[in-house]
Amino acid sequence: MSEIIEVKDLVLVYSDGTKAVDDISFSVKEGEFFGFLGPNGAGKSTTIKILTTLLRKTSGTVSVAGFDVMKQAADIRKIIGVQSQETTVDGDLTGRENIVLQGHFHQMKTEDIKKRTKELLSLVGLEEAANRRGRNYSGGMKKRLDLATALVHSPKILFLDEPTTGLDPQSRSAIWSYLEKLNKEQGITIFLTTQYLEEADKLCKRLAIIDTGKIVASGSPIELKREIGADSIRISLENCQRDNSKAKELIKSMTDVTEIMDSEECLTVYAKNAGLLIADIVRALDSSNIRLASVTFSSPSLDDVFMKHTGKRIRTEELVKAHSAVWGGARR
Repeated sequence: MSEIIEVKDLVLVYSDGTKAVDDISFSVKEGEFFGFLGPNGAGKSTTIKILTTLLRKTSGTVSVAGFDVMKQAADIRKIIGVQSQETTVDGDLTGRENIVLQGHFHQMKTEDIKKRTKELLSLVGLEEAANRRGRNYSGGMKKRLDLATALVHSPKILFLDEPTTGLDPQSRSAIWSYLEKLNKEQGITIFLTTQYLEEADKLCKRLAIIDTGKIVASGSPIELKREIGADSIRISLENCQRDNSKAKELIKSMTDVTEIMDSEECLTVYAKNAGLLIADIVRALDSSNIRLASVTFSSPSLDDVFMKHTGKRIRTEELVKAHSAVWGGARR
């Protein structure tokens, strides 16, 4: 497969001096499901706006389907579909009318618009709600309608900027099914930005992990997790500030421990045969009067990959809000 997106030495500096994208290079093959994984503020949305000609780069070279983003923006817009973070559903129009309107924007023939609208309403499961006004749609329904409008002109490449943020698990799962179907059955190249580890792991055949404007790792989810080379044990202590350093020293000396990462909320211990090591860790901490809050064990995850390369964990917007609410309540 040939490269359909090529990015080399891309830089974007905002007028206030903020370097949102810091000299990144990557490529996406035709028909690939490619992901950009990272926390809020990592540079994901900025990159996708440059690729979709909505933002001018500061330097570097970027081409989409062989077209230069600066010189041939109009050609690129004809062959791409874009779903942004915020839904663009017109609440005064019905679901059907929203899709038809997008078809007219793309100067499609009336007969083709009718046929395509029927296909898309079926694809995203909105046939029964097709004649209801958009304002009466739930959040998940609006996201599905947004996806349908982005597909009306049968784009060659679909750009999705955090398409499931804020959705409940059931709606998120439904969107995932539609996207997998589009990629596998219709061969559409999909470029996805996400802050959800599970989403990237499930959907993307290859991905780049980005943080503070830089790509810190790239490869298939399996390859990236294999790099960790060990299972992980997450240990939360009742008094992290006081006991983290002491606990770290105790655990470091144990057999089969390969690495220990220290974050704000817990210690992450990477070890071979980690499941067998948990009992030893609990006993050692208990004999040193270090009180445990929780212990969890897991196989390598993309979060572990992010932790390895950045020294911190990916925290989604929803987790940050929940964390703030808990601590805000505690302060009151």
